Amino acid sequence: MAQLPLIAGVELGGTKCIAVLSRGPDAILEEVRVPTTRPEETLPALEAALDQWRGFAAIGVASFGPVSIDPHSGDYGKITSTPKPHWANTDVARRLGARYGVPVGFHSDVVGAALAEARWGAGQGLPDLAYVTVGTGVGAGMIAHGRPVDGLTHSEFGHIRPPRVAGDDWIGACPYHGACVEGLAAGPAIAARTGIKGEDLGADHPAWETVIGALSTLFATLTLTGVPRRIVLGGGVMVGNPWLLPRLRAATAANLNGYVALPEVTDMDTFLVPAALGGNAGPLGAVLLGALAVEDRLGAALAG
Repeated sequence: MAQLPLIAGVELGGTKCIAVLSRGPDAILEEVRVPTTRPEETLPALEAALDQWRGFAAIGVASFGPVSIDPHSGDYGKITSTPKPHWANTDVARRLGARYGVPVGFHSDVVGAALAEARWGAGQGLPDLAYVTVGTGVGAGMIAHGRPVDGLTHSEFGHIRPPRVAGDDWIGACPYHGACVEGLAAGPAIAARTGIKGEDLGADHPAWETVIGALSTLFATLTLTGVPRRIVLGGGVMVGNPWLLPRLRAATAANLNGYVALPEVTDMDTFLVPAALGGNAGPLGAVLLGALAVEDRLGAALAG
């Protein structure tokens, strides 16, 4: 992807939404933040900002989900079965495309962050990358050849079921799967189990063994897809506990047990790394989704 055109990037987050007018991290011309309340309040507030902006070639949206990303689906561009009150079946992409008449790129927030970290952050220069966020939930997005890895829908690696730590029979906190990775390792799961927020839980607390076991299974599973040359880690649980990363590296290496004998993987210090873009990953990822939508429209025009 060469020099980006001017893009309106929108990160739809669980508590706030960020819209930027940008060509990249060094060219953010405008930024607006609005609270995520009900869609009939939040979306018009975002549109009021976009109405004041001129010259953008596309809109990119990186949204909390689940979301429908299949352009051939009748519910494409919608937030679908989200547990967030009032937002299920909310149309976003088609609504914005109709209002502004430009291509709209639409995907999950974690895939947006993965794109941004691959282009400008901790995976800069790598065409193939996985990004994992461990915070309010656990989500993973993969990028191959500079584009999201998806098909029918986006991945939901946070809901795989890891082997349980011996002697641990806690039921987990996920309302769908109980003791999936998210149900064992997300911030709310840690708090539900211990009564203490993850960032305040001492490093020697035994609950961390379950968290580390679940996350290392997730990282090994991502590695075994054959896609990521690096796994980038973000989210509040990771940021709030810097001592956690070395333990996750050791546990992931033990989980793989030497099976993927490639230098990119065996050097865990460079394979599992912290995210670099912080709070900018979401809106910058949305900018890249918009840029991909421009590329796709141009490609379709040339092919047609």
